[in-house]
Amino acid sequence: MKNRTNVRWLTQLALLVAILLVLNYTPLGYLQIGPLSASLLTVPVAIGAMTMNPMAGAILGGVFGATSFYQVLTAPSAFTSALFSISPLYTFLVCVPTRALMGWLTGVLFQLIHKVDRTNTFSYFAGGFLAAFLNTLLFMGTLVLLFWNTDYIQGLNQTFGNVNPLVFVVLFVGVNGALEMPASCVAGGIVSKALSKAVHKKRA
Repeated sequence: MKNRTNVRWLTQLALLVAILLVLNYTPLGYLQIGPLSASLLTVPVAIGAMTMNPMAGAILGGVFGATSFYQVLTAPSAFTSALFSISPLYTFLVCVPTRALMGWLTGVLFQLIHKVDRTNTFSYFAGGFLAAFLNTLLFMGTLVLLFWNTDYIQGLNQTFGNVNPLVFVVLFVGVNGALEMPASCVAGGIVSKALSKAVHKKRA
C-alpha cells in the first residue's frame, strides 16, 4: 500500500511538473484580459500544495523558480538582464528560493485554513489566491531587500517619483499583479476542489 501511494504521489508530481513547464513555455500560461495578461504559473504549484502536501508545493515552486532563472540565462528581458549583470547570485535568490518557499507556505496555510473551513470549499480558493499573493510578496520583497540600493532600481524608482519601497512594489507590480491573484484564486480553487473530490470518491 505504501509503495502504491508513493508511486501515485510521484506520478501526480510529475504530471504537475509537466503542466507547469507547458504553461511556462507557451502562451497557455497567461490569461488575456483585454490588453493585459495575468500569469497562471502559480496554479500548478497551488494545486500540488493543496491536493498533495507542502513538500510537493515546495518542489513545484522550485521548478517554477528554476525555469524563471533559466529564462534569465537564455532569454532575459531588459529587467532581468540588468539584475543579472549586477549580481547573478542575488538574481538566483530572487527567482528560485522565493518560489520554493511560496509553494511550501501555500501548502501549510491551506492545511491550517482547511481544518476550520466548514464549507470544505473556501480553503481551496484561499490557497489559489495565496499562491499568487505569496509569489508576488516573496519575489518583490527579496528583490527590494537585495537590489534596493543599486543604481538600476533607484533609477526605476525615480520614474515613480522616488517613493518608499512599499509604494514602489505596488506601482511596479501594477494591474497585472492584481489580476494574477483572482485568476489564480479561481483556477486553482476550481481544479484543486475537483481533484480532491475525485480522490475522495475513488477512495470511498
